[in-house]
Amino acid sequence: MKLAYFDCFSGISGDMTLGALLDVGCDLAQLRAELRGLQVPGWELSAEKVWKNGMAATWARVKTEDQQRHRPLNAILQILRDSKLASPVRDRASAIFRRLGEAEARVHDVPVEKIHFHEVGAVDAIVDIVGACIGFHMLGIEKFACSPLNVGGGTVRMAHGVLPVPAPATANLLQGKPTYSNGVQRELVTPTGAAIVAILCDSFGPQPPMSVSAIGYGAGAADLEGQPNVLRMMIGEATDKTVLGYDEEITVIEANLDDMNPQIYGYFQEKALASGALDVFTTPVQMKKNRPGTLLTVLCHPADAQTLMTLIFAETTTFGVRTHAAQRRVLPREFVKVSTSYGEVRIKLSRVNGRILHVAPEYDDCRKLAEEKNVPLQRVINEALLSYEGSE
Repeated sequence: MKLAYFDCFSGISGDMTLGALLDVGCDLAQLRAELRGLQVPGWELSAEKVWKNGMAATWARVKTEDQQRHRPLNAILQILRDSKLASPVRDRASAIFRRLGEAEARVHDVPVEKIHFHEVGAVDAIVDIVGACIGFHMLGIEKFACSPLNVGGGTVRMAHGVLPVPAPATANLLQGKPTYSNGVQRELVTPTGAAIVAILCDSFGPQPPMSVSAIGYGAGAADLEGQPNVLRMMIGEATDKTVLGYDEEITVIEANLDDMNPQIYGYFQEKALASGALDVFTTPVQMKKNRPGTLLTVLCHPADAQTLMTLIFAETTTFGVRTHAAQRRVLPREFVKVSTSYGEVRIKLSRVNGRILHVAPEYDDCRKLAEEKNVPLQRVINEALLSYEGSE
């Protein structure tokens, strides 16, 4: 199985990804020819070798005549639907733009249908993303992995003004992924680069076991002091030991409770999950003076710990909480839709080394259909599983 590993020691952007693909062996003329399937006029793609702190890399440059930089998500998706691109390319590019739109919608608290892209809506950004998807298709890459991402620091000027690095949409896209900053005061991971790895990569961390057959370096536009501003892409065959999951650091928050109305637990759980908790659960415990009690445990990303501790103090009777850091390994998840006689149900899948380990109908979908059709919940679940098995 062909695997691409993104080594993001100086971050990642759309043009860096495109440059790395050209550097690793994508044919520029063929890439241009495939990009014409976009049926968007007024662009020119070139590539040149540059030096970045002593390292040779390929700089992919997209020049455009189009001055329109603001496009709604729906307009970009329509461009892709009307294109003559290969189906895998069109689908992958659409998924990247949708993920970008979802991130922007969460940041601005508006429906995704109302999202207007600014920098990402320009033709050069569209060519970067679609060109990268064409390159992956040309090279036959089936799986993707990514290093921890150096996001940079400081501030960046965007359409909405001066924003902190990583930009809000970038931070949202990389939530749950391993990130860091080595102190460089510049935006190193752009929203486009973040969306590419968020959609494509099944694992984040050290380079997975692989037999590397080609290495490419894609150059960023800026020059950084003390390090090359390049994205390194390694391509090769994944070995049998590759585990397509990723490790991440989480915060565990605990509190002992022995004097709280049991009705409050469910209410607290709903509010905690809505505030970013990854999981909320309780365990019976025996407390001092032989009183039966409850151990409340909340799992969350470190960035959400303060918010959730404040919620615990506000909504429970505890006078104190404990926290500690923990590591967890997460299997990659994907969703497919199946049709049942009651309606559509999403099926959640997890894989290791390409082999499906778990198949589970989405509970909320099944519950909604069971209530709408007035049938037992288990019947909807069973039919969804049978429908998925029949589609394999």
